[in-house]
Order: sequence, then C-alpha cells, then structure tokens
Amino acid sequence: MLHLLRERGITSVTLDSAGTSAYHVGEPADARSQRVANQRGIHLPSRARQFTHADFQRFDWILAMDVSNLQNILAMARTEEERSKVHLFRDFEPGTPTGLSVPDPYYERNFDVVLDICENGCIGLLQSLGL
Repeated sequence: MLHLLRERGITSVTLDSAGTSAYHVGEPADARSQRVANQRGIHLPSRARQFTHADFQRFDWILAMDVSNLQNILAMARTEEERSKVHLFRDFEPGTPTGLSVPDPYYERNFDVVLDICENGCIGLLQSLGL
C-alpha cells in the first residue's frame, strides 16, 4: 500500500501492520516475502507487532487479512463505531467474491500470488476511497 500511495503522491496517510497474535513481534517481514516484493520494486519496512485495542482510536480503517483475524479483531471491539472500522481486506479486491481470506504464504509457498492479491486489494481500496 505504501508504494501505491507514494506513486499517487499521497503522504498524509498513516499505515501500520499488526497481527492478532504475538508470534513474530519485532521481526521484519519474512525473507521470502521481502524477496518477492523487492523483485517488484516494493520495500516492506514494517516490523511485526500485535494489534491492540488502542488501534481502534488510532485508525479509521482496520483491515483483516483473513476471517480468523477478522473475528479476533471484532471480538476486541467495544462499540459499534469500532466494529464499523473493521473490514475483510479481500472484500476490496476487484472481481472477487466477498468473504475471502488472503491465503497464508508460509504454508502454501505462494508468495507471488499473495503479493498479487495484496496489490489488487490495495488498488481496490484506494479506488473505493477515491484515491
């Protein structure tokens, strides 16, 4: 998403990435993900962190990559306003049915496919926001 925003000259958006578990807190993106992204000229600067309730106040949009994380995030929401910020990422991917999860590349070894899905979803989100 960061590279797509930069291509559009948009610098006023705050982005972050967080998981609902603490498995890889502090670690950079998986080396295989970084390699595939770098081949496309995309830099993955984030370090893993765990989603917290404070994120509901920090962000206007909270995108879950899969149904399990969606359920975990919604369970943390305390108000309807917080729940309204939470969306399944692939619901923004043009031409796909709603309710789909991004496949986990760590188990299926499909890092290129997952990056394609992420790029398409980001493009769809930006289009839905008029960016």
